[in-house]
Amino acid sequence: MQKSKKGFTLVELLVVIGILAVLTAAVVVVLNPAELLAQARDTQRLADFDAMKNAVALYLVATTTPVFTAGPFSTSGTNGYSLGVATENTSYAITGAGWFQVDFSTMANPSSPISALPRDPVTSATLHYVYKGDNTNKTFEVNTELESSKYTTNKELNDGGDSTTIYEVGTDPGLNL
Repeated sequence: MQKSKKGFTLVELLVVIGILAVLTAAVVVVLNPAELLAQARDTQRLADFDAMKNAVALYLVATTTPVFTAGPFSTSGTNGYSLGVATENTSYAITGAGWFQVDFSTMANPSSPISALPRDPVTSATLHYVYKGDNTNKTFEVNTELESSKYTTNKELNDGGDSTTIYEVGTDPGLNL
């Protein structure tokens, strides 16, 4: 009776493990999970800014005497801004006392389009939301920094604002508050 040897040799197993390692490295390089996470956070930021712009548009239509607390940016703060900055300890209430200083709670019909102010997905010293309003002209600007290369190239450069490194949204002509 002859014995048949079935199984894999050590060399065969090492070759398969080596091939899997090379394929895994190639997938990680191609997909770049860190960039995909940054893109997801930037998508949230863009959605938050669209919601804020729409909420302000509704506020301007529904309120007879809209108030945009000025809160000028200071050149000494993070990224050149200090007032109206949304950080970890900031209020996210819609009463005008939060980082976005417009009182949505005064809206009667229709009621406030948002229940709380949006929060940056990271909320760090460099990644946060910044607001400035002009009560005389009833305009505002909201700024943030984007982190993914996909959005920094497309959005920060083409948002119509006065900065090419900050994403700016608002009703101020030229976004230069």
